[in-house]
Amino acid sequence: KIKIFNKSEDAVKHYKMWNLDALIAIGGDGTMHICNKLVQMGLNVIGVPKTIDNDLDATDITFGHDSAIYVVMMALDRLHTTASSHHRVIVCEVMGRYAGWIALNGGIAGGADIILIPELPFSWEKVYEKIHKRQLMGKKFSLVCVAEGAKAQGEEITVKEKDIKRTDPLQLGGIGELVARKIEKNTGRETRVTVLGHLQRGGSPTAFDRILSTKFGAFAIELASQGKFGRMVALKGNEIRSVKIVDAIGKQKLVQADNQAVFAAKSIGISFGV
Repeated sequence: KIKIFNKSEDAVKHYKMWNLDALIAIGGDGTMHICNKLVQMGLNVIGVPKTIDNDLDATDITFGHDSAIYVVMMALDRLHTTASSHHRVIVCEVMGRYAGWIALNGGIAGGADIILIPELPFSWEKVYEKIHKRQLMGKKFSLVCVAEGAKAQGEEITVKEKDIKRTDPLQLGGIGELVARKIEKNTGRETRVTVLGHLQRGGSPTAFDRILSTKFGAFAIELASQGKFGRMVALKGNEIRSVKIVDAIGKQKLVQADNQAVFAAKSIGISFGV
């Protein structure tokens, strides 16, 4: 049986024992929630947002996201070759539990024909219809970019297994296989699936992410030197600013139906299955 322990008191004890001036924490939504609790316990904490999901509402973008969508873009570019030459539908499953930013931005950049994201539950019939329309236009292949948390209208997300050790015990996985299987059965088109998985989380970061993370780090040190704790650095427009950590965790940034990227995607013929 697995037991879960709250180690925050130990963290505070070690912080004081090592006579630290401040703690700079780098991470996403979960990390910032922990930061907020440590601030309440009296620690001097500054947050630096780093998550490939880009789901922190207090910052325009987090470093890591651009590198992740670059991996998706390059994967779709490569899958395009086989899809077009073999007249196949290829489904590419990417990360994105609740927020579809990776699938949305990576799908646009990589030339996906269909993008399926958690925020916009899709219709199976609309997906099939898009593939049929492409075939009638002489395009005998299609690329589908699907976020792991995407789901069809009236259905639940696809769960691989449950792991109580995780902050969110639901381990997602399998939506790519499900989409590929349904497409092949209902359209008659040969379909394959590729799951990018942890390829999106590692490797060499893009120039944008290198520069943004450097700016974030420099600004975090400046905040510490000024004694401005309990804050998270953030990108607002072209400026690096800071917000209260408690405000940063107040709302998750999700893709809205009227988002400009969604509008742009629809304008060039990409379907969201809705």
